Amino acid sequence: MKKILVANRGEIALRVMRTAKKMGISTVAVYSEADRNAPHVMFADESILLGPAPSSESYLNQKKIISEALKLHVDGIHPGYGFLSENAKFAKAVTKAGIKFIGPSPKSITIMGSKLAAKDAVKKYNIPMVPGIDKAITDPKKAIKIAKEIGFPILIKASAGGGGKGMRIVEKEGELKEQMERAISEAVSAFGDGSVFIEKYISSPRHIEIQILADSFGNTVHLFERECSIQRRHQKVVEECPSAVLDASLRKAMGEAAILVAKSCDYEGAGTVEFLLDEKKNFYFLEMNTRLQVEHPVTEMVTGQDLVEHQINVARGKKLSIEQNDISINGHAIELRIYAEDPENNFLPSIGTLEKFNLPTMENVRLDSGYREGMEIPIYYDPMIAKLAASGKDREEAIENLQQAIKNFEIQGIKTTLDFGSFVLSNKQFRKGKYDTHFVKKHFKKRKTNKSSLETVAKVAARLFEEELNSITISTHDSSKWYSNRS
Repeated sequence: MKKILVANRGEIALRVMRTAKKMGISTVAVYSEADRNAPHVMFADESILLGPAPSSESYLNQKKIISEALKLHVDGIHPGYGFLSENAKFAKAVTKAGIKFIGPSPKSITIMGSKLAAKDAVKKYNIPMVPGIDKAITDPKKAIKIAKEIGFPILIKASAGGGGKGMRIVEKEGELKEQMERAISEAVSAFGDGSVFIEKYISSPRHIEIQILADSFGNTVHLFERECSIQRRHQKVVEECPSAVLDASLRKAMGEAAILVAKSCDYEGAGTVEFLLDEKKNFYFLEMNTRLQVEHPVTEMVTGQDLVEHQINVARGKKLSIEQNDISINGHAIELRIYAEDPENNFLPSIGTLEKFNLPTMENVRLDSGYREGMEIPIYYDPMIAKLAASGKDREEAIENLQQAIKNFEIQGIKTTLDFGSFVLSNKQFRKGKYDTHFVKKHFKKRKTNKSSLETVAKVAARLFEEELNSITISTHDSSKWYSNRS
C-alpha cells in the first residue's frame, strides 16, 4: 500500500495522514469548497475538490470519491469517523473498485449497523444485554404490553440510530404512544429506517467502551476501556482511560466480552464495543462502532499503540503485531472535545472566526485539530474543532495536566466547551470518579444569559445565506507537497 485517500476532513484526516506519512505512504485529501484552505488539504501530497460545502454534495459523494481515487491510482481508502465510515454500501463499492477499504468488511458494518441485528449476532455468546425485545415494533398496544412486562421506565431506540437520535425515555404508560411515534418519525428522518425497539431504561448508567483490534487470521485483542459518561444530548464531551470504577476482574470480563462481540461478526481492523454499566457494576452490551472512535487518543496515550498504524497493517493483510499480554495500561489519560458551542446557551452552535487559536507546547498534552488561527468555523459539519488530551502517571495528575492545558489554550472569536471542560475537571464528584451519564443534568448549572435560542438560530441562518451568496467555483489543486514537511 503506497497511497491512501482519506475520505474525511479536519482533525481525523490529519491524524490518519500523519501516521501514513510515518509509514512512508503518500496521502490524498478530499475537500469541499468550505474546506479549500483547511490544514488537512495543505498537509496531503495530493488533494481533490469534491464539491460544494454541504456534505451531501461533497464528503458523502461516494461515486466522486471512488472515481477520483481510481484516477490517482490509490491503493486504500481510510474513512476516518462520521460521514461514510460506517456505510456498508461505500465499503462494498470501494472493494469492488479494487481499492482496499481500511476498515471492517461490509458484512460486519451491516450487522453492527443495526442494533437489532447486532443483538441477534451476539446472542449465542451469552453476552449480557439490557432486558427488552430483540425485534422491531410499531404497534403501541404491543409496546405497552412489553413495557409492563419489563417495567417502566423504558427506552425506545431506533435500530439504525446513533448520536441520541430516535431515542425516547418513557416514564409511564400514558406517554408511550406519543413518544413512540416521535421516535419512529425521527428515525425515519435521520436514518431512513423507522425500526424501533424497546428495552429497560437504566436510570444511572455509566458509558464504558472497549477498544478492540482484529486481523484476518482470527486474532483479536482488546486495549482496555474508555469511560465516556460525560455527555450532552447523548454525545460525549469528556473521555478517560482507564475508568475510575473498573477493577481488574471487571476489566477482564468486559474485555473478553468485547472480543466475543467482534468475533460474532468476523470483525477485522479497529473497532469499539460499547457497554452500559449500572450502579451494581453489572454491564450490558449496547452496540459496536465499526470504525475508529473520536476518543481513541486516550487509548493510544496509555497503551503506546498507534491504532491507525494497526488499521493500515491489517488492511495490508498483515497479522497483528501484538498479543493480549503485550498490552498494558501505563498511567491515565483524559480527553476534552472542544466544540464550537455555547454551554451557557444549551450547547447551541457558536459561529464566527478563530481570532486566536493557540496551545503552547506542553509535556504530556496532545492536541488533535483540523483548524488554525484565522479560520472560520463552517456551519455545515460537526461543531467539534479540536480534541485536547492530557496524560499523567495517575488520574489525579492527568486531571491537573489537562486543567493546565485548558488554562494555557487561547481561543477567541467563538464560544467553546473549553471552560465547561474546566468545570468538569474541578467538580468534586468527577474528581472522586462518582458520576454517570446524567452528570451535565445533575451538576452543570447554566448561568443566566441574554442570548436567546432564536437569536442563535437566526445567526446561523444568516451565515448560511451569506456563504451561499459568496460561494465561488474554484479549481482543484493536485499537489501540496510544499506543506508535507510541516508537523
